[in-house]
Amino acid sequence: MTTPPSPRILLAEDEEAMRAYLERALTKAGFDVTSVDRGTEAVPLLEKEQFDLLLSDIVMPEMDGIELAQRCAELSPRTKVMFITGFAAVSLRASREQPHAKVLSKPFHLRDLVLEVERVFEEQREAQI
Repeated sequence: MTTPPSPRILLAEDEEAMRAYLERALTKAGFDVTSVDRGTEAVPLLEKEQFDLLLSDIVMPEMDGIELAQRCAELSPRTKVMFITGFAAVSLRASREQPHAKVLSKPFHLRDLVLEVERVFEEQREAQI
């Protein structure tokens, strides 16, 4: 029996230290992570590759996470979306504009992030049954 491929995550986070920290934690948890430092860098990847989850900061230069999520919905409608943010008002806007996306507010513990990501994939599996 072959092992199913690891879920693929596209991580968009403009802060380098945070991006490295999140990528390391998610990779350690068994996910296949591709990370970029801005939304405009994520769009071409969404056009040519398949990701199971877009994990995006909301406040980024050039294209914010909400705009990126909207592009993701057009390019890859099956990709789930999860936001991370340190701004409560931005979190409320994300919840209004992307009601199916989860929003995780900074600061958070890496364990909580991994649990939330696993929960997204578990909900996806249950929906397919």
